[in-house]
Formats: sequence, structure tokens, C-alpha cells
Amino acid sequence: MTVMTIIHGRSRDIGFMVRRLLPAASRQAVGPFVFLDHMGPATFPAGSTEGDVRPHPHIGLATVTYLCSGAFDHRDSLGNLQRIEPGAVNVMSAGHGVAHSERIPADIRAAAHPVEGIQMWLALPRAQEQGEPGFVHYPQAVLPLISQNGSRLRVLIGTVNEQHSPVQVPSPTLFADLQFLAAAHVHLAAEYQERALYVAQGSVRVAGTVISAGELAVLPEYADFTVSSDAAARCLLLGGAPLDGPRFLWWNFVASDKALIETAKAQWQARTFAQVPGEQEFIPLPER
Repeated sequence: MTVMTIIHGRSRDIGFMVRRLLPAASRQAVGPFVFLDHMGPATFPAGSTEGDVRPHPHIGLATVTYLCSGAFDHRDSLGNLQRIEPGAVNVMSAGHGVAHSERIPADIRAAAHPVEGIQMWLALPRAQEQGEPGFVHYPQAVLPLISQNGSRLRVLIGTVNEQHSPVQVPSPTLFADLQFLAAAHVHLAAEYQERALYVAQGSVRVAGTVISAGELAVLPEYADFTVSSDAAARCLLLGGAPLDGPRFLWWNFVASDKALIETAKAQWQARTFAQVPGEQEFIPLPER
């Protein structure tokens, strides 16, 4: 087995720095994942709003938020208020339209605690992209953990080596957090057609290829593989079934039909889009 593609993260400033891996010129999606940002680590001044993600809209996707450190306060137009902390998985399905904000809690600012995590979008199947929105929070305690040979692998979504996550998503999806505490190796069975490995810290080897921090390695379809490291490292495994057709991405909108994006743009600009209770700020549509 050989690694198919290495994608190098691109720095983006969204009020704080993120490393963007998907979409990329060489790869638009891996399984249902059409967007992948590695946020931080970053600290934010007490008493400020620096780092807050103000209310913004989504259609046609499900957000997956997973923190390594720090915390977010999630608020959405469904009325949900949820503190997101490290190790939990949070899935917000936008369907025909949802808005949300993600703000840095005051206690995290005051302690100068670094915020670091992963934000991803899953393109919803075409049959569900105009469905009802929803939000579900899964605490770390319900997510399976496999500890062996100096490694810890937590199954966040889907199945890894016959361990099943309870997280519900609308299409076959894989998401796992693999940490090496020291030199070790982990063998992973071929359970999904499309997969990629993102290295968040350190470096690992797959099929003789070294994958360094900030790189996303797209792996061959339906192949067993072994991940190894000579020292502490952390990587994320993601993938699933291929999309059921092409998707268009514009700002925070994902759709199989450009007309759906145009409708969402008009609704947001006219402020007839769902609003987040308790939020007053408004982000105009981008000019592009």
C-alpha cells in the first residue's frame, strides 16, 4: 500500500488562525467530509470577544466539532446552549437552515487556557439536505476507547476495529482520535472505502511514508494499513462512503444544487433566515 496524496494545510485567519485541509485543490472531499479546519492552539484576552465566532448560517451540511483543549459555548437557532469541552463530539445538522455562534467562555479567557480543536463539515445526503435541522451532544464517556501498545484510539464516529461509536450521522462516516504516548504502532482494518489521516502533533509513518504535523494523507481505498510512531504523536482518522454526487460550497453553505445556495443567501441577507436567540450581531454576506 502507498499513500495516495499528501495535502498540506493552509493558514487562514477567521478571527484567529486555523489550518485548512479541506477542500483542497487536489481533493475536494474524503467520504462525506467536505471541510476540515484545525483551530489553534490559541489564547484569547480576558474581557474581549477576540476568537468568538459570531452568528452565521448553514445549509446542507452537518458540523462536527471536536476539541483537544479549551472550550466553546455553542448557541443555535434551535434554542440549544451547550458548552463544548475536550473529548466530546457535537453534531449539528443544518438541513434546510440553521444558524449558530461559538464563543470562548469567560473562564477559559481568564485562565489563558489554549483553545485547540477540529471543525469539520459533512455533506448531507441529497435526500436529507433540505431536512429539519438538529443538534446532538455526545460526552466523551460514551465514546469507545481502545488502549494498546502505548497508544489510545477513541472511536468518535463509525467503527474502528469492531468498536462502534453511538454517534448518529446520516451516511457511513469514520472519525477517530489516535494518540501515541510513546513509540508504538496500530493496525487498522479496511472498514470504509475512503479514508485519510490528519497529523495534528508529531509525525507518524504509513506504508513507509512519513506524515508530519499539519499534513493530511489520503489513503488507498479499502486497504488495511498500519500507523506507527517513534515518539508521542496525535492524529485523526476520517472518511466514509463517497458522496452521492458533487457538492457546491459557498461561504457556509453546502448544496447539490446552486439554486439552494442562492435561496439561502437571499434569506440571510433579508434576515428571514433562522436567528440565534440572545444574539444581536449580524454578519453580512461576503462580497465574493
